[in-house]
Amino acid sequence: MLQDGYLSVLEARDRDEFLGQVVRFAKRLGFDTVTATTIIDHFLGESELISVDNAPVGYRDTHEDMGQAQRDPVMQHCKRQSVPIIWNRDTYVGAGLADKWDEQARFGYHTGVAMALHLPEGRHFFLGVDRDQALPSNRSELTRMVADLQLFAVHAQEAAQRIMLPATRDSDAPSLTPREVESLRWTMDGKTAWEVGNILGISERTAVLHVNNAMHKLGCINKHQAVLKALRLGLIR
Repeated sequence: MLQDGYLSVLEARDRDEFLGQVVRFAKRLGFDTVTATTIIDHFLGESELISVDNAPVGYRDTHEDMGQAQRDPVMQHCKRQSVPIIWNRDTYVGAGLADKWDEQARFGYHTGVAMALHLPEGRHFFLGVDRDQALPSNRSELTRMVADLQLFAVHAQEAAQRIMLPATRDSDAPSLTPREVESLRWTMDGKTAWEVGNILGISERTAVLHVNNAMHKLGCINKHQAVLKALRLGLIR
């Protein structure tokens, strides 16, 4: 039963077990390949992507060499919406990327379903399943298939957060005062020292002092680097 898959993925203990459960569930729904990606948005710089998949040998190089990821209609849909997308060749032709579909179709990526869960604290979870055969023409059957994937995605993202994003805060992390933490958190949100001071009810000079103290404790040369390091250490969220 599919319900077993929901529970089994929650019990995965490591990355390999997680991938095994994701692949097993996808195959039970009739899909050959699957990708599950945890995405973390950072205050500065590019987002961090942590993926597991069972992509065919050679597919990743071809996929990355296409140089059109920013225009991929499936990924663009998932970046903006939580509603699943059912895609096929028409999806790519409509976006002017028929050549991209042709290239990935060589590896069995003809059609599929993709979705994203947009979570708090700049985190997202993407799940995509693909196959080389047409999806069911029966509307009720297709609707049920998508609903099963949505429910599985909710369970899978819980396991992914636990396995692929283990807690990084430990006893070696610098000890920041509550004011230093708050000052960094508001800095992460783009607030100036003057704005941070108003929010916390302190002077601009004191707000600068708290950020500078946090920078020194974290061994960083500027406030932006301090924010990123504090995020990685789990000191702020």
